[in-house]
Amino acid sequence: MAEDTQDEIKNLSTPKPGVLSLAIKEKAALYAAYMPFLAGGGLFIPTTKPFKIGEEVFMLLSLIDDPIKLKVVGHVVWITPTTQGNKPQGIGVQFNEKSGGLEARNKIEVLLGNALKSSRATHTM
Repeated sequence: MAEDTQDEIKNLSTPKPGVLSLAIKEKAALYAAYMPFLAGGGLFIPTTKPFKIGEEVFMLLSLIDDPIKLKVVGHVVWITPTTQGNKPQGIGVQFNEKSGGLEARNKIEVLLGNALKSSRATHTM
């Protein structure tokens, strides 16, 4: 009985991953948010919510005109704490390839096509 209570307490105290919903409606916005330099890819997500490096994040992504939302798990690898010049406040999330990340990366890279070779500025670099 005491073990059951301790398990319940453990489950209650385990932090839940942050959940973010992101709808990217334009190719230029997707280009600015995508981080191909991360292993497995990733996205910069504008947010004012506080996150920590390494924190797990669950994302629901809507990309351009696709009605299907992608469910992707990732980890925070980048934080822009406040707006800096033309860089918005937010977090960089590296996709977990086993939890929807591979599908998201492939879909994003198909949508961006040759734009991936562009030298235009993004939200991160």
